[in-house]
Amino acid sequence: MASRTRRARRAQPCGRWRARDLGRARTRAHRHARACTARRRTARRGARGRSVRRPRRDPARRCRVSEPHARGSGPIRVVLVDDQALFRAGIRMLVSSQPDLDVVGEASDGREAIEVVRATTPDVVLMDIRMPVLDGLAATAELLQDADPPRIVMLTTFDLDEAAARAIRQGASGFLLKDAEPELLLAAIRTVHAGSAVIAASATRDLFAHFAGPVSQPVPAVYGELTEREREIFALAARGLSNAEIAAREFLSEATVKTHISRILTKLGLRDRVQLVVFAFEHGLA
Repeated sequence: MASRTRRARRAQPCGRWRARDLGRARTRAHRHARACTARRRTARRGARGRSVRRPRRDPARRCRVSEPHARGSGPIRVVLVDDQALFRAGIRMLVSSQPDLDVVGEASDGREAIEVVRATTPDVVLMDIRMPVLDGLAATAELLQDADPPRIVMLTTFDLDEAAARAIRQGASGFLLKDAEPELLLAAIRTVHAGSAVIAASATRDLFAHFAGPVSQPVPAVYGELTEREREIFALAARGLSNAEIAAREFLSEATVKTHISRILTKLGLRDRVQLVVFAFEHGLA
């Protein structure tokens, strides 16, 4: 019995050794903790050993209000103007189904359209021509006098509509038939926003060929400022060709064609490509 007790005591460390081992463990843990702290302190120091202070978080960041909409950023903002509520509802459903398009307002007449457009600053306006109170022609003419007007696409029932021709001469960016295919309407919004082509190019040329005056206006002197290459691209753009089609025909990149078109519009004082088509027809250059 006594031998068994002695063996049990020999198997267990005495109190003095247990205290010493515990002290070593504590010292080792403390040493590791100090090393980790030193590493963190070294990481926060710069290349010369100086302490680098972290910038304090601005408490006002949490409550900053988002900036107002800047035209050209985010989805294409669209306003619908038509006196038929059912037609507007159908167009709204179609446009809103696209992730890159956003209907930001509607109006049932020209006077209301002016208020909605100035309040929402859209990128593209789909404008009916014939409406009560104020028609689409008068509303378009007033909106285009603003400092940064949107692109306006006229909606008409007839393919050879003199009112549509007048609206484009005033500065509208094109026209579409109300019975156009949905894909054509969506493509027209994107195209007129990008400015890379004339929407319904053949229909636009037919429209101005039909309503063109018998006598062409004299070619202005600014046309003579165009280079030979710019005149070639002017002629192709006046036929309604897109940037990609002109680039393929002239063996140029689309970026180069876009640069030429921008310079041509600046030299001639034109707003967009459809105005280039109007310029060509009015001066016998088409």
